[in-house]
Amino acid sequence: MKIKIGLLSAFFFALLIVSCTPKTPKVVEKPVETTTPVPAPVDENLSPCPKFSDLPFQEADEMETEYVIYRDMMKAGETMDAYERWKKVYAKAPAADGKRNTVYADGIYFNEYFISQTQDSTKINEYIDEIFEIYKEIDRCYTDGSFSDGRKAFDLFYKYPHRSTKEETYNLFKKVIDADGEDMPYFTFNPFAALIVDMHNEEKIDDAEAKKYVNLMNSALAKQLAECKGSECDRYTEIKRYMPERLEYFERVKGFYDCQYFTDKYYTEYKENTSDCDNMLTVLSRMKYGGCTPENSPQYSEVLNKYSAECRETKTTCYTFLQDAQYNEALDCFKQKAAEETDVTKKAKYTLLVAKIYYAHLKNFPQARKYAEEAASIRGSWGEPYLLIGRMYASSGPLCGSGRGWNSQIVVWPALDMWYKAKSIDPAAAPEANKFINRYSQYMPNKEDIFIRSLKVGDDYKVPCWIQRTTKIRASDG
Repeated sequence: MKIKIGLLSAFFFALLIVSCTPKTPKVVEKPVETTTPVPAPVDENLSPCPKFSDLPFQEADEMETEYVIYRDMMKAGETMDAYERWKKVYAKAPAADGKRNTVYADGIYFNEYFISQTQDSTKINEYIDEIFEIYKEIDRCYTDGSFSDGRKAFDLFYKYPHRSTKEETYNLFKKVIDADGEDMPYFTFNPFAALIVDMHNEEKIDDAEAKKYVNLMNSALAKQLAECKGSECDRYTEIKRYMPERLEYFERVKGFYDCQYFTDKYYTEYKENTSDCDNMLTVLSRMKYGGCTPENSPQYSEVLNKYSAECRETKTTCYTFLQDAQYNEALDCFKQKAAEETDVTKKAKYTLLVAKIYYAHLKNFPQARKYAEEAASIRGSWGEPYLLIGRMYASSGPLCGSGRGWNSQIVVWPALDMWYKAKSIDPAAAPEANKFINRYSQYMPNKEDIFIRSLKVGDDYKVPCWIQRTTKIRASDG
């Protein structure tokens, strides 16, 4: 009570002093400058979608823990348990730390896993719908979408081609490559190469556009091969094995590749066999087609001099057409000579030369096979036509598939059929046939790939694409 009375007394005493103090003019004082607190800078690079940092502290901590646990479970193969924990994170913080789309990408992974576990077409379509909804979320939540766009394009090309037209998938890849340039994601090389060929062949893009992206991909591959480290280089080695073979298509487009390209490729082939006249003729023809002359290419001059000195048929008209890269004229000439020739050996040789022009220079495999088979029928017990057909099949991996995987591997089966036939009917063909058999047998599917398709080694199998031949299933691992 004393305390309360004391406070009241002090209060009234203060009022009395104020009321008795003489009034003075009111002075307008300059406001005291105060520093307004500046909010912490916002990282504009973070995703605007829900993140750990958007949650209350305790909940954020819980979600980060769930994130770490489910990721570890995925690595351990505990897919369903990981999925249950992933759902919690996806519901509250799908953008995770805001810098990466890992949670979204994991959602795609889980749906792909569910697709692999069912044959119910309704469920499969539901899972695919969910995958593309997640892609939409990635596009909405991340401004730098080149990687996710690339992955989406990859999926549309390989897994869900029915969800997009070829043009749409091509344009999506093009968007990624325009954004990333020489740093384009490694998984875009092979499918984009295939699409460029298809789009050009169907006259949906012109030479200039095709050349722009072919040159960009070649420089990107060279850069990434030079910069890769350790096991990551394996992926680029695989690309190098596929992409240039697929882009050989453009060798038929006059002026698309220059003399240096043809020199790098074909002069190497010449050095591997400097005494074979047919090989020298092919090399000369390809280099000539690429714009090489004795004046601008010492390599071309070297091959030309050797061919002129050692190969007797250089002066005949048909061979001159071929040497000068006049392929239509050469075809007409050799076809006429074959039709007029009565000697079986020569008739078969001219017919096989027609096949080689279609194969090596015009990249027309069906026509090449037709004339190779005709040559074989003219001259019995001759293995060379079957060696050529086997090479056509084996080199069709990039044409019939991605350069790796099932569709590219199964072309080896009919190739082996041809090489085994060549050496069985013609002992002279055996060394060459064995060389190809040993080289390509490693590229066949393995037993596991055959088993998961409910197939068995030894069963008949019709190879699709342009080949359309029935063969026997074989495994690379026995």
